[in-house]
Amino acid sequence: MTGTDAIEKKDGHHGGLMDAIYRNQRHFYDVTRKYYLLGRDRLIDGLDVPLGGKVLEAACGTGRNLVLAARRYPDARFYGLDISGEMLKQARKNIVKAGLGNRICIAEGDATSFDPQALFGVDAFDRVFISYGLSMIPPWREAIEEAIRHLKADGTFHTVDFGQQDELPRWFRRALVTWLARFHVDPRADLEEVLASAGRMACFEHLYRDYARLGVVHR
Repeated sequence: MTGTDAIEKKDGHHGGLMDAIYRNQRHFYDVTRKYYLLGRDRLIDGLDVPLGGKVLEAACGTGRNLVLAARRYPDARFYGLDISGEMLKQARKNIVKAGLGNRICIAEGDATSFDPQALFGVDAFDRVFISYGLSMIPPWREAIEEAIRHLKADGTFHTVDFGQQDELPRWFRRALVTWLARFHVDPRADLEEVLASAGRMACFEHLYRDYARLGVVHR
């Protein structure tokens, strides 16, 4: 199964909502998001993928992170799933353009319930990560549980997402939250507590005056 062939059919309200949001935005998503989806490259650097390792990004969007991670860890194989077929159209283009179709496999699926064997022919992963996805997944706690469930015994789960902007001016937080709500984005205030209860937390960081939060959990 190649990286551009593994697209499965989906249904459900959330997938349709994401398609509606990103049908047009996918064409300029990466250009605009680089200015405010902070901490993504730091997450990739911290994956520390073992030689020959297998890495999954749930809610992979346009494939931007998968391409960068595949370049950062040339001996690993990468997999991505997303509930939006529209975003995966862009991901396929980006992966092919980067010449990484032989190392990145993508499929359409729900981060809260998926079968990696059926999608990718893989039983478990060394690393699973979600970048700015938990704030857009209504049952986000289930997404964390599902990610950790599909880790190898010594695997780690990594996530970065919006923080609560505790060290930034109140007006900034109000404006950001109002703007994010237009795209059905809801920063998760209790992310640290949920990660701590999901596994053995290796670290949790408040980045850029709590603009973003990054966590790593061992299975």
